[in-house]
Amino acid sequence: QVQLVESGGGSVQAGDSLKLSCVASGRTFSTGATGWFRQAPGKEREFVSVISGSELGSGTFYANSVKGRFTISRDNAKNTLYLEMNNMKPEDTAVYYCAARRSRNISIGPYDYDYWGQGTQVTVSS
Repeated sequence: QVQLVESGGGSVQAGDSLKLSCVASGRTFSTGATGWFRQAPGKEREFVSVISGSELGSGTFYANSVKGRFTISRDNAKNTLYLEMNNMKPEDTAVYYCAARRSRNISIGPYDYDYWGQGTQVTVSS
């Protein structure tokens, strides 16, 4: 079974940048689509971004709330998924989760993902 571990969360000021990482183990982290979701207290889990499997190139998709500010990428050699977050806003505050699915196709639905990390807290102060 694939295991995912997020890191890089922390507290930043609005306008700052932060980079999250997600290291996979258990299998090669390159075939299926991988993405990021977030969940704020009292809120439902929200889609953030997804990148297609390596065999389908590097197609990406972003939630409107983060488009133009966040960038998703994957380093297949390091078996690591990244989320570069720029110009952060207080509304970005949440626990961020990385997720992976066996399919190479992108999806914004959390129920389409097979593996999840434990989450990393991101807090943005105004």
